[in-house]
Amino acid sequence: MTYTPPFRLAHGGRLIDRAFQVPFRFDGRHLRGVQGDTLASAMLANGQIMLGRSFKYHRPRGPLASGAEEPNALFGLGQGGRFEPNQRATTTALVPGMVLSSQNCWPSLDADIGAVNNWLSPMFPAGFYYKTFMQPRPFWKHVFEPIIRRSAGLGRAPKDRDPDMYEQAYGFADVVVIGGGIAGLTAAREAAEHGERVIVLEQNPVWGGRSPVDHRDGEAAIDALLADLRGRGNVTLRRNCMATGLYDHGYLLAREALADHDPDQGIPRQRLWRIRAGRIVTATGALERPLSFACNDVPGVMLASAVRDFISDYGVAPGQKIVVVTNNDDAYRTALTASDAGLDVVAIIDARVDVSGELPQAARARNIPILLGTGIAKVKGSRHVEGVALCDQSGDGTVSGGLDCDIVAMSGGWSPVVHLWSHCGGKLLWDEGRAMFRPDPERPPLGADGRGNVLAVGAANGDLRCAGDLERPEGATMPVWVMPRNAPYKLRSKMWLDFQNDVKVSDVELAAREGYASVEHTKRYTTLGMATDQGKVSNINGLAVLSKALDQPIPATGTTTFRPPYTPLTLATIAADARGEAFQPLRKTAMHGWHEKHGASWEPVGHWRRPYSYPRAGEDRHDAVNREIMAVRGGVGTLDASTLGKIIVKGPDAGRLMDMLYTNMMSNLAIGKCRYGLMCSENGFLMDDGVVARLSEDTWLCHTTTGGADRIHGHMEDWLQCEWWDWQVYTADLTEQYAQIAVAGPRARDLLERLPGSIDLSAGAFPFMTWKEGDIAGIPARIYRISFSGELSYEIAVPASRGLELWEKLHEVGSDLDITPYGTEAMHVMRAEKGFIMIGDETDGTIIPQDLGLNWAISKKKADYIGKRAQARGHMTDRSRWQLVGLESLDGRVLPDGAYAVDEGRNSNGQRKTQGRVTSSYHSPTLSRPIAMGLVRHGPDRMGQVLEFPLPSGEVMKARICDPVFFDKEGSRLNG
Repeated sequence: MTYTPPFRLAHGGRLIDRAFQVPFRFDGRHLRGVQGDTLASAMLANGQIMLGRSFKYHRPRGPLASGAEEPNALFGLGQGGRFEPNQRATTTALVPGMVLSSQNCWPSLDADIGAVNNWLSPMFPAGFYYKTFMQPRPFWKHVFEPIIRRSAGLGRAPKDRDPDMYEQAYGFADVVVIGGGIAGLTAAREAAEHGERVIVLEQNPVWGGRSPVDHRDGEAAIDALLADLRGRGNVTLRRNCMATGLYDHGYLLAREALADHDPDQGIPRQRLWRIRAGRIVTATGALERPLSFACNDVPGVMLASAVRDFISDYGVAPGQKIVVVTNNDDAYRTALTASDAGLDVVAIIDARVDVSGELPQAARARNIPILLGTGIAKVKGSRHVEGVALCDQSGDGTVSGGLDCDIVAMSGGWSPVVHLWSHCGGKLLWDEGRAMFRPDPERPPLGADGRGNVLAVGAANGDLRCAGDLERPEGATMPVWVMPRNAPYKLRSKMWLDFQNDVKVSDVELAAREGYASVEHTKRYTTLGMATDQGKVSNINGLAVLSKALDQPIPATGTTTFRPPYTPLTLATIAADARGEAFQPLRKTAMHGWHEKHGASWEPVGHWRRPYSYPRAGEDRHDAVNREIMAVRGGVGTLDASTLGKIIVKGPDAGRLMDMLYTNMMSNLAIGKCRYGLMCSENGFLMDDGVVARLSEDTWLCHTTTGGADRIHGHMEDWLQCEWWDWQVYTADLTEQYAQIAVAGPRARDLLERLPGSIDLSAGAFPFMTWKEGDIAGIPARIYRISFSGELSYEIAVPASRGLELWEKLHEVGSDLDITPYGTEAMHVMRAEKGFIMIGDETDGTIIPQDLGLNWAISKKKADYIGKRAQARGHMTDRSRWQLVGLESLDGRVLPDGAYAVDEGRNSNGQRKTQGRVTSSYHSPTLSRPIAMGLVRHGPDRMGQVLEFPLPSGEVMKARICDPVFFDKEGSRLNG
């Protein structure tokens, strides 16, 4: 037949406004749509039915569906920083000035050199890349691999910075209803009537789904429900809001399109919602399945529901002569809709041998030919449909006739949208009578209380009346996976399952023959369902074909795993404001501005910026560090310690948890006392250390390293939620709630006593490793008598909002004491002088407390702690383990950090064997010489021995093993 291009109908189109023309460009051509169009409907209205090419074989592709399940109609959209690949034409609204480009073709959509792959397709069966090009290795590596890598991927990634705005928001509700059709809105009304807070999410710009088209009085029913809900103060309605992922404990992600592809509105383009819900109702409807017959991928072969949508919603006729092929009654609606629009319905081809429902009767009443027990043997045409060859559905594909047409509207039945139900563990049932997987109400996703908190309603639960007319009885769906039933290989090799990834019926059968009995293995071997539509239209047909090839029932084959997101999310939406300088939020203490004004040289520590030192005029960083150390050792200094982790552990079982978290006993710590503690991973390795204070009978405060606060809090919660979920313990990270100032040095007590306060700071009343609460300079404070410098030291915790106030008062009253702020490097040097370890320096993820001489911090009284069993393994108790020692440089130079001490002999790689390494190394101004700490094989037993440390320059430095405590070994300076 002569192909007649699609056209805009003179009437109809409930979603468009013909009065407003919308110009756009496609591959350099200037075209026009109307307001309300999607890219797909606008392209069809302009006579463009070929919209793309398939990934592997570069076959011509036209639109298959009309919604988020569309696998074919994908465009590159926009220019410069606003360019985005793989934009789905069926869900992207047309905006004036849009610039579209076709994908996966060169030099053009019509003349694509990649189409040679289609002629070479016999060389590229399923899994060909697993079996070819692999040997000889150099040939593969240098010839084929670069070619395949350049061919991989669909579309091209943008190179310029995205100029649009994105944001994130949080929502809370008793009930979240996903889906704004009749079923969803009805469920929302029922919840609202019980006084519950309700949020309703609808992915489309209009409410009702297909209800207004497919239900009698559908628009009136939708309008009545919306009027009722809008009149209630406890209901929030959100259109253009796609629920993309459902997670445990009622946690839901949704993407709201605010000004998608329309930068002129001056508002965020998209918003990512993070929603917590008590209950979630999935009213997500159903997706129509295609039928598998030869050449079912030719542009113009579409889902029957899509043809109906384009006619009813957008006033576009995808073709003028339509053939409908089906195994169910619903497709008859498409024939009736097309007939109402004045289009020629050539015939309805029904695989069933007996149909008698109201819809078939209505078709007969309009003299639409119905061919029962019939299938399509083959579609004629290459770039567009030119006709179909017919056959007996129960036969072998022998042609029994033909029909001229330019559109084939196919319907293989409906599958409930079970994705969200399955994201967080909901199980499925195979419904043999309706040939579909549906949610199993006996095995729902479980909430935090162990009860189901997700409910599927409407078509999402297999009630397909919600995809059709509530009042019309419909005949049963006949499972048809291949058309005709006994099609020979010649036809099966031309039947497409995954339209984007070019997976055919014969590919799945090949996978079965080659031993891929698992549907997950078949998926990866054939790439079935791995396209951008994630198998929404292909998976059920594919697993049915696999089941037949394996000679087993469909439930035995099962489904692949449903994973979020349901539809793709842009990375910009996920990141929102986390871009540029805000990509990783910069954390600043209350005194950050003061440090800047006083010349702080910054050091990144986790997400924080801490002063490394405070260089004065004429000083470099090294000079400043030495000055700060001597000021603390000789007088008094202040350190901003606000960044240290502060985690509250509270509850009846808090002591029990503390004893499991730390290697030493914490449950017997007296109120008002502090204790140094070590925390190990379950593998026995030291992961953090810090001072623990007992605040009350059921409350402990854990100090952690700056970089470890988030990680340690997560470690606590992991054990509480996954292992000890019945323990009554609450934890909270209070790091940012308090500013903490260390006041250290022999004049520290003198300085603090100059400020009025209610706390007795005398040595007798306030001994080492205790804490007191009161006020200082009129500021509520908790003071800890602890020290990381080895000097008399107090750490003062005050509300973060008053941290700067206290810091400035300290410096004001201590001016005559030459009070000196000191930074992280001075702190590190002073702790090394005292032989104190630093997490991340003396530890590297393979170190246990025993390696560091910290056996005294491991309780002999308690039966267990996290990591205890691991530390009893043979490797952990081996005497040849590297252990902590001090190192004295023999030539007066500072040993390089990380330098290895070599041993006799060489390893299997020909390298010198090693027997230790330097973990910390500094010049000590206190001692006027270099000091270092290191881990050496059974080092504590080798005092006085000399080690060699080869340098990259070829030089060899030597150092003597010594005690790791270099200064004030007796600890007399702790009391001033």
